Amino acid sequence: MPESIQELTNKPRDPTSGEPVPSSQADGTGRNLGLAFRGRAGTALGLGTALIYLSLIVLIPLAAVVWRSAGHGPGYFWRSVTTPDSWAALQLTVGASVIVAVVNLVMGTVIAWVLVRDQFAGKGVVDTLIDLPFALPTIVAGLVLLALYGQNSPLGINLAYKRTGVVAALLFVTLPFVVRTVQPVLLELDQEMEQAAASLGAGRWLTFRRIILPNLLPAMTAGTALAFTRSMAEFGSTVLISGNLPFKTQVAAVNIFGKIESDDPIGAAAVSTVLLVVAMLVLFLLDLVQRWRARRG
Repeated sequence: MPESIQELTNKPRDPTSGEPVPSSQADGTGRNLGLAFRGRAGTALGLGTALIYLSLIVLIPLAAVVWRSAGHGPGYFWRSVTTPDSWAALQLTVGASVIVAVVNLVMGTVIAWVLVRDQFAGKGVVDTLIDLPFALPTIVAGLVLLALYGQNSPLGINLAYKRTGVVAALLFVTLPFVVRTVQPVLLELDQEMEQAAASLGAGRWLTFRRIILPNLLPAMTAGTALAFTRSMAEFGSTVLISGNLPFKTQVAAVNIFGKIESDDPIGAAAVSTVLLVVAMLVLFLLDLVQRWRARRG
């Protein structure tokens, strides 16, 4: 039977031809629009929740520290940062963090390579021990290092109250960052490319430099940056073995704690802001390097 005028009027029409759209197609379009709307609403809800959480946990506290440090003007901020004890602590912290980052870049990559490519007795135990600094409270790590490398060291190595002790403590805390960043990339790396290079006469070093290293470099860089920023903020593992000697072994985190105890919260906020700026600069440079490598393919 021919459709009534009322039915034709109520049917949705194609905007290009003006012809009535079949009911099945119209229903499908409605469902697609509904799914798209719900998808956008879900995305907006998730994004809003994430931003609120990050603001409460990260952005607002960091902004409060920066605001507090600038409360008395740039002159007071600069004087707080450049006091002899604070400046010496910042120099030690940045210098030790650079050393730790470089050592972890090399040794973390080597350990990740051994865990992925080599088979040996006790491999599972070693793999588990890598995560120990993540699970162990840092103050306990400092106590362990003091017992092992202190004045009564069973190994005959005394690193207590020395800058080398600070570096050793930071190495212990930050080692997993590089290992756990490089290890998954090595696991997913296609070894057929290495075999093809070897079949064409490439040596091990050339294969590593031209095939393996370019694939590992982003993960190595990310792990090294994380190790550096973690070293900048370390407190617990260094507080015991360093002895907190001003101008000698006192790191920036301990200096900040001392300023708070001395009723100088503005000075503590100023030193904290310097650490924050350095850490953000490192992460920003890391992001630039990753974007540059992504564009190069």
